Amino acid sequence: MNYKIILTFFFIGITTLGFSQEETELSENEYSYNKNKGKAYFYWGGNRAKYSKSDIQFKGKNYDFTLQNVNSEDKPKGWHIDYINPARMTIPQTNFRVGYYIHDNYQISFGFDHMKYVVVRPQHVKIDGYINFNGIEEGDASYNGVYNNDTIYLHDEIGVDGNPTLFAFEHTDGLNYINIEIARTDDLGEYFNFNPKKIQINLLEGIGAGGLYPKTNATIIGKPRNDEFHWSGYGVSAKVGLGLVFFNHIQIQTELKGGYINMPWMKTTFDGDTAKQNFWFLQHNITIGYVFQLFNQDKRNN
Repeated sequence: MNYKIILTFFFIGITTLGFSQEETELSENEYSYNKNKGKAYFYWGGNRAKYSKSDIQFKGKNYDFTLQNVNSEDKPKGWHIDYINPARMTIPQTNFRVGYYIHDNYQISFGFDHMKYVVVRPQHVKIDGYINFNGIEEGDASYNGVYNNDTIYLHDEIGVDGNPTLFAFEHTDGLNYINIEIARTDDLGEYFNFNPKKIQINLLEGIGAGGLYPKTNATIIGKPRNDEFHWSGYGVSAKVGLGLVFFNHIQIQTELKGGYINMPWMKTTFDGDTAKQNFWFLQHNITIGYVFQLFNQDKRNN
C-alpha cells in the first residue's frame, strides 16, 4: 500500500470538505439542543494502527548505518479490562482528548494518541553504512564491516544477556502523539428529523499537529538500551469521524485518522546514541465520552 499517495489525497479531501462548507444558519425560532457553542467534552478509547515502511538510521560511536524499507506493526491488546482499569489503562493502545466548541460547527481540542510501534522480526532488510566496534564493551564486534545495500536478517535469537543479538526496536510505551486539532462538526440528524434531545449523529472532519514523546525500546548490536521518555519529533494529521450523542451528553465516536510522523531525535542508548526515521500512519479509533455545557450559549428565542 502506498501510504504517501493515499494520505496526500486524504489530507486534500478532508481540508476541502471540512473547511469550505457553507454554514447553515438557523433562524431564532429554530433553536434546538444540537447547538454546540460553549460546550466541552472529553473522551477515551482504543485504536489500531498501520504504518508505512520506513528507513531507520542508527548512529553512535564507531557505527552509522541505515536499515531500509523496514516493516513494522502495532501491538494490540484486544478487548481487555485494562481499558477501564485506572491502574493499567495506559498500557493498551488508547486515545484521550478534551475539546471545546468555539462555534456551533467548530471545535478545538487537545489529545494524546497512545499508539504502539514494533519493528517486525524476523525479516530481511537492506543495510548501508558501517560498524567498527573495538571490543565487546562497545557492542557486538561480530557485525563489524562496511555495508553497501547488503541484506541483513533481523531475527528473534536471544543472546546470553537476554537481549536480541543484533537488533530490536519499538515504541511500545508508546508512540505517543501529543497534538492539537481543529475540526468541523455537522449534525446529520437534522436531515432525518431526529429529536436532538435524544440523539445526534455528527459528521466530523479535522486537522491537527503536535509532538512525539515516545519511550523507545531499542537494543542495537548488543548495546544497552535507553528506554526513556523523550521528545523525538513532530507529526501532522487529518481525520474524519462519525459520532452519536445520546440525550445531549453521552458520546460514542469512531474515527479514521491518518498522518505523517518525523522523528529525527530518538535516543537509543545511555551513551547518547541516536536514531531517526519518518513514516506515514493510518489509525482507526473507537471512543466513548461525555459532552457538557461549559458556558452559556447566546440567548435565542424558542
